[in-house]
Order: sequence, then structure tokens, then C-alpha cells
Amino acid sequence: MGTIEDDFPEKDARAEHPSDAQSAPVRPRQALPPKGSCWYCEKPLDSVKRFCGKPCADAFDEEAEYTR
Repeated sequence: MGTIEDDFPEKDARAEHPSDAQSAPVRPRQALPPKGSCWYCEKPLDSVKRFCGKPCADAFDEEAEYTR
């Protein structure tokens, strides 16, 4: 009688090939801690958000790309 893991070989196959979402590059904005205001335009925010909207987040990424 084999182990339970022998009955489910697809588990090993998934471990060898991570999904695309896991291998996507990390954007600079994802490493920023929330600070209570937008990191790009300084608009006041709650203590969870980093940017007030997608335009500011995209602008921050673009600026970070050019200032590397």
C-alpha cells in the first residue's frame, strides 16, 4: 500500500511549475509601506492605501523606472 502523496502526483507537478502570478516582477510601489497619504500626490488617505488611484500609482511606477 502506497502513501497518500503517491495517489496525487499532480501536487508535485504544480510545485515544479509555479504559476505566472507568482513569477511576475514586483513593482516598486508594492514595496512601499502605507503612510496615510498618496506616495505620488500627497493626498490624505487611510492607513491601508498607498495611492489615491491608478493614475498616481502608474505615474509613480513610471517615475521610479526612470530614476533607477
